[in-house]
Amino acid sequence: MLYRKWRPKRFSDVVGQPQVTVTLKNELRSGRIAHAYLFTGSRGTGKTTCAKILAKAVNCLNPQDGDPCGECEICKGVENGSIMDIVEIDAASNNGVENIRTLREEAHFTPAAAKYRVYIIDEVHMLSVGAFNALLKTLEEPPAHVIFILATTEVHKIPATILSRCQRFDFHRIPPQEIADRLTYVAEQENAKLDPQAALLIARLADGAMRDALSILDQCFGRSKDVTEQVVAETAGLVGREHLLALADAIKAGDSAAALEIVDRLYRSSKDMARLCEEMSSHFRGMMLIKTMKNAREILAVPETEFVQMEKQALSTPLPVILHAIDTMQETLEKMYRGGDRRTVFEMAMIRLCTPQLDTSAEALLRRIEALEQGAPQRAPAQTKAEKPQTRAEQMPPAQSKLEPQERAENAAKPAEGKKDAEQLQKEAKQLAEWPEILQIIKSFSPAAGAAFTGSTAYISGNYVLIDAPNQLALKFLRQPNQRENIRQAIKQVLGKSYSLGPYRKPEKNEAEEDPLAVLAKKAEAEGIEVIKK
Repeated sequence: MLYRKWRPKRFSDVVGQPQVTVTLKNELRSGRIAHAYLFTGSRGTGKTTCAKILAKAVNCLNPQDGDPCGECEICKGVENGSIMDIVEIDAASNNGVENIRTLREEAHFTPAAAKYRVYIIDEVHMLSVGAFNALLKTLEEPPAHVIFILATTEVHKIPATILSRCQRFDFHRIPPQEIADRLTYVAEQENAKLDPQAALLIARLADGAMRDALSILDQCFGRSKDVTEQVVAETAGLVGREHLLALADAIKAGDSAAALEIVDRLYRSSKDMARLCEEMSSHFRGMMLIKTMKNAREILAVPETEFVQMEKQALSTPLPVILHAIDTMQETLEKMYRGGDRRTVFEMAMIRLCTPQLDTSAEALLRRIEALEQGAPQRAPAQTKAEKPQTRAEQMPPAQSKLEPQERAENAAKPAEGKKDAEQLQKEAKQLAEWPEILQIIKSFSPAAGAAFTGSTAYISGNYVLIDAPNQLALKFLRQPNQRENIRQAIKQVLGKSYSLGPYRKPEKNEAEEDPLAVLAKKAEAEGIEVIKK
């Protein structure tokens, strides 16, 4: 296996953990060796590997700048397992008091061949309370020839009395680019070809664990020695995920029938409903990251083609819908593990997502309220006898009066059509339902602009977004080039398309409206009713 074949044998070979390796090498060079170490971090980040390197380094007969030489009899004996002074214990299966008592008795014997007797206790958090108590005294005052190295993925489960007696080192998740570089090196040594994008995809799938990345690469080599992004997708099961996009589209459109048809087709093809629920939750998480981050590509472990589809889908889906879907998927997964028919539970979740009216949760209610606010009908303007004379700026199209110089120059080429264009844009304008979401993004760009546009309404007409500014300050922001660019970027992030900007001019009422009594009198005379006038 690649992860065993390419396990680092020196601190300098360890990838992505300089905060650990540099400190340990300095301690070894200076001879300041602690009696107890605690290595903590997520899986596959090098805890056990560094523990074995440290065990060799403290006993090496010819250390080289803090690293074991790898050539002396001690180093070779540790590698082949013939040195009995290096003891590795799995606390998951040896977690009782008797096991620790045996260890304490052995610790008093001097090493047979090495300088130090080293105990590497892996997954130490699995020890029982009694076992921790039995280890405590020995850990506090161990014999001079004994070194303990404890490794764990759940440091919060270790008693504080143990933590205080150890020198702690935290292992971080390895950055994707460093994993990709290491994978490229391994592929070259294995006489194989690894595409850079494929290496990055493996690194994202590994989620910061070098061991997992090497395992995935090993599986890819089983398919082909020329590893491309497509090979990685097929190996990791990332192909055939169109159903996730289809289900998300059905939820956005509120089409519960289409969603249930997709679920039925997947169920008949032996798709596990719990696994489908996890995939849907992960898919909506990806949409959430795309929606809220400037660049989510480095985080999402999906092929480039699928990322493009997810990005298009995310930009056209309101954020409340995405967040509600994530909450619903998480709750559905919990219900599945508590028992019941998994297919029925998942189908109920799909219906609730497609029809928020059937969901009584707070998230669903907020989603419905926002939909009502965005879709509220506007009061029709009153009919007037004569229109107020238009100013020169009002006769120009919105793109000409309030937009960029380039747009003004283009519209100036057709002055005769200016008034007609403006009227046509105003006539065809429809309220932009996503405007509240766009405002939230504008606030992140400029809190002052977000506050100025609070209470505003936007309308979409062709390639223009017309903004009904609530005050003069908002109009001032609308004229500033940098603020206009922020607004256009926010619109593009939500709608997925660039639009020109302009003000929305509401039709104004005629100040000289006819007296209502006079209107009634004229109507009566027309019907032959005598009207007495004083």
